[in-house]
Amino acid sequence: MQDGFLKVMAATPEIRVADCEFNTEGIIGALQEAKRAGAKLLVLPELCITGYTCGDLFLQNVLTEAALTGLSRVREATVGRDTVVVFTLPFLKDNKLYNTAAVVQNGRILGLVPKTHLPNYSEFYEARHFVPGTGRTEYLFIFGEEVPFGTKLLFCCKNMENFVFGVEICEDLWVASPPSGALACAGALLIVNPSASDETTGKAEYRRQLVSSQSARTVTAYLYADAGEGESTTDLVFAAHNLIAENGTILAESKRFENGSITAEIDLEKLAAERRRMTTYRVNAAGFEKIYFQLPSIEKEGVKQIVLTRFVDKAPFVPSREDARAARCQEIIAIQAMGLKKRLIHTGTKRAILGISGGLDSTLALLVTCRAFELAGLDKEGIFSVTMPCFGTTGRTYANACTLTRELGATLFERNIEESVRLHLSEIGHSLSVHDVTYENAQARERTQILMDMANQHNALVIGTGDMSELALGWATYNGDHMSMYGVNASVPKTLVRYLVEYFAREAEGEGKVSLSKVLLDILDTPVSPELLPPKDGEIAQKTEDIVGPYELHDFFLYYVTRFGFAPRKICRLALRAFEGEYDLATILKWLGVFYRRFFSQQFKRSCLPDGPKVGSVAVSPRGDLRMPSDASVALFLAQLEELEKM
Repeated sequence: MQDGFLKVMAATPEIRVADCEFNTEGIIGALQEAKRAGAKLLVLPELCITGYTCGDLFLQNVLTEAALTGLSRVREATVGRDTVVVFTLPFLKDNKLYNTAAVVQNGRILGLVPKTHLPNYSEFYEARHFVPGTGRTEYLFIFGEEVPFGTKLLFCCKNMENFVFGVEICEDLWVASPPSGALACAGALLIVNPSASDETTGKAEYRRQLVSSQSARTVTAYLYADAGEGESTTDLVFAAHNLIAENGTILAESKRFENGSITAEIDLEKLAAERRRMTTYRVNAAGFEKIYFQLPSIEKEGVKQIVLTRFVDKAPFVPSREDARAARCQEIIAIQAMGLKKRLIHTGTKRAILGISGGLDSTLALLVTCRAFELAGLDKEGIFSVTMPCFGTTGRTYANACTLTRELGATLFERNIEESVRLHLSEIGHSLSVHDVTYENAQARERTQILMDMANQHNALVIGTGDMSELALGWATYNGDHMSMYGVNASVPKTLVRYLVEYFAREAEGEGKVSLSKVLLDILDTPVSPELLPPKDGEIAQKTEDIVGPYELHDFFLYYVTRFGFAPRKICRLALRAFEGEYDLATILKWLGVFYRRFFSQQFKRSCLPDGPKVGSVAVSPRGDLRMPSDASVALFLAQLEELEKM
């Protein structure tokens, strides 16, 4: 349970309609399975102790008494166990029958939650047998202990932070204002739903959307356990469609028409971080009762680390499915182009200027600028694409820069900067044979000066080409490529830049622009480099990822540091899961250390960034997503990494 993970299970045991003894054994069996799996929370289907399809048998005392006996047996079976089990039973109170969820753990009935919304339409007729629960909490004596009964109960673990859950039952989810909304606002990070949703054509997808969207809307994990085989098929069939979702993402889903169980590790810390970030997520716990329990194993054995089985995406900025990736690329390009279009129209300029290197970032910036000019109805000849070869420029990148500009219909300028850089280095007494940071940055600043002065000369906007990953690492020359008049790539991570350029290449191929597609594909095949050091045998001598580390790792780190505020220990653990078989612990720790050092030390560069459009959930703009002191200490973060290195 370290790092905020909680193992949970949704299960559908075998049942027999009206056979409470058999069904109780099934519930106890599910508890044993949950224990073997290490699950601390188990949710079972609606009325699984009797069967949902008992009909008028619910009015028989024999059945309700047997269900109560079953509840007692389940309570006894939980003694000494961590697992909290939630299932519903027909519960008689004040001569009225309630469809009630029992929450049981370690020999205690923690609470009873009656169903709020009773369906009484189409194939459902629950109001024939049951009455709805109300918001008022009462205390009842059951098996000699006082037990809260009501719809406004929160179940809180005393020795595991953020393990707080609430209960709604089946139809409660399908109404306009589900109880889970109020439960979440009162503090629940998990919602459990014992359900009996019969299967009809197309219903599974709708059910999946409901669970997913409600978990997203409430920023919760949602555990949905559905009735399955064993229920009466007189009129209905139940498919055991179990679902576990986390903030809109389905983590686990059962195969329909097969009874069984699903498990997942819920990231409670991630959910809590998301709520903390969202200031519109208001807390309102008025009228709610908090029921406390604890996990005995933590007291006996200490905190154990859960083995993660959940999928951790190694490219969180890039959709894995090709169709989703194409849609994302189309959307991002539209945002970038619309942002630049607005700036062009606002300033009244009909020209834009940018440095073109033959690399990915400047290629994307030029492509987006062309799209913005099209949207604004401007002639693309007004796009001044400037190639500025110097000491590190290779023939391949130079040729690609020129070809790309011509293929797009922009205006190509060439300004060789070797002489001016030599003169400048001579003026400050720096030897050309010393290839240090001064040697490199002199080239970057000379290029920016040319672009700025040409912009004045032609009444144009300088378009920034640097991407978000470079800005996060400070891999930009201050007052060099760091500066522009509008940075179209400012919130696009490096791992996504490649797919955006690929999207343009496919688009060009589809439109019959073979030459354009060909040059874009060659740019995609070129190593990432600032090209500031002389080539070796005509090949690029300076590869960025050899210096600062793999961008796929840095983008992964950036996502979890800025989006959720995770600690280095947890980010390292997630990276080990995501990049299993690709990077070992030592490598991940090495580059994570580099990330933190650079991220903190280079904030001053981000504090004065030019304008640029936000395209995703993470950005580093000092005016929006990242308001961070430029002189903040990184000591706490590095100390945690040092502890991991000693393990």
